[in-house]
Amino acid sequence: MNQASDSTESSRYLSIPEPTGVYAEPWSWKKFRLMLGFFGPAALVASMAVGAGETILVTGVGAWAEYGLLWLILLSVLVKGVAVTYLLGRFTAVSGQPFGRMLAKLPGPRGWFILTLLTIELLALSIALTAVAKPCGNLVVHIFTDSLPVGPTDTFWENLITTVFLGLAIGLSLLTSYDILEKQQIIICGILVTGTILATIIVWPSVSGILFGTLSIGNLPAAPDWAPSAARNDYFLNLVTVFGYVGGTLSTYLAYSGWVALRGWGLTRNPEVGRLGGRIDGTLKINYLKEDASQVKRMRVLLSPLKWDVSMGALVLFIVTAAFMIAGAVVLYPRQTILPGNAWDLLTRQSSIWAQIHAALIPVYYVAILAALWGTLATIPEALTRFAHEFLTAVWPRFASYSYRRLQTYIVIWFFISSAVAIWSDITFDLITQIVALLATNMGVGLVCFAAVYLNFKLPPAYRTRPAMLVLGVLSTVVLLSAFVVSAAGMLQK
Repeated sequence: MNQASDSTESSRYLSIPEPTGVYAEPWSWKKFRLMLGFFGPAALVASMAVGAGETILVTGVGAWAEYGLLWLILLSVLVKGVAVTYLLGRFTAVSGQPFGRMLAKLPGPRGWFILTLLTIELLALSIALTAVAKPCGNLVVHIFTDSLPVGPTDTFWENLITTVFLGLAIGLSLLTSYDILEKQQIIICGILVTGTILATIIVWPSVSGILFGTLSIGNLPAAPDWAPSAARNDYFLNLVTVFGYVGGTLSTYLAYSGWVALRGWGLTRNPEVGRLGGRIDGTLKINYLKEDASQVKRMRVLLSPLKWDVSMGALVLFIVTAAFMIAGAVVLYPRQTILPGNAWDLLTRQSSIWAQIHAALIPVYYVAILAALWGTLATIPEALTRFAHEFLTAVWPRFASYSYRRLQTYIVIWFFISSAVAIWSDITFDLITQIVALLATNMGVGLVCFAAVYLNFKLPPAYRTRPAMLVLGVLSTVVLLSAFVVSAAGMLQK
């Protein structure tokens, strides 16, 4: 009788394995070094996020608001770098289920939510890549201006070099595996963190100003008369655009759950997940996790890599982004130097920050910024393909056999053609960033955060996230969707 009962229970519930290896070791410096090796998926999130928002927009804000809006950076990192990233990765690790499979089961026509998100991202990123690539083209023209053939205008060379730069970055991503891409982005994160910390120390900012600006959440410094028009005329639209651009777009975070599965964290590689997951009905409840104290404790231990990864990714994102704003506050603010939003020479103008520190840092700045933005462009096709393949498979199971690399090729072709149109058009930097922040970050990420909070309640109570993180997730959803409303209102007024 007991054997029959045990057999029935084993068929109903998944047994969480006893932690082994680094998980089971007592705390030591050796374990600490090994745990640092878990940093990877969040490095992709952080490096993808270090684009136009972190290198350009926040520097421009520091140039007119000094340290007063550093809290906006902290808020964005807490909302997206911590809450959204962790909740998405955690659900996948705890349940072992692909996030897309669960979203496909949301109430309504099958897959409507997924297809809506995918459409938003394909449209938004088609112009968002321009905001990353075109300042790079301008910077390259500035560096090699004396070597370019006489005849065509600088604008022609900027557009041509931008198109080539973009094409190479996203095209070569087809030859790069996830493992190589992850290692590449970890190196880029290391370079960015080291460089920005050293540069911040050298410019010797006001420590009290940094602390006040970071902790005075809700402080709204007035835009001075010499501030750019976006700050003076569209103050709140400008703020929510900066908030939205700190961190990646929605495909970045949805892809993160897939990268967690590639790492095999939690139950993602448990052979029983597929069989038991087939029992999930329309209620979406994860009903194969036994609420046993020892099982729950094992799961908490198995989530350690996720916690380390998210923490380090958020730290990288905050350090790099805050450093760019501080550079604008220390060097550009006293000189009332404005970074105009309708020009593409923003990276070129920012070289004056490093020139003021030491002339030898200018080439270092050029190399670092081009490498960082190259990494952003190269990672986006992987993120969107990971998101699209997983989610379309959830909607149409037969799509699982479709070639991943072929799908990525089509996505790269779409990005190249659509971005080339934007590159050679008269669309402005301000308009691009405002549209992308409206759709792909504030609204898109807000909807994803809502879905992550919703699915958290589909886990057995003992396996749900702790109350503090749940509260942060709910507040993050409210903040993101409120930012979307402000963005929409500001865009309508324009």
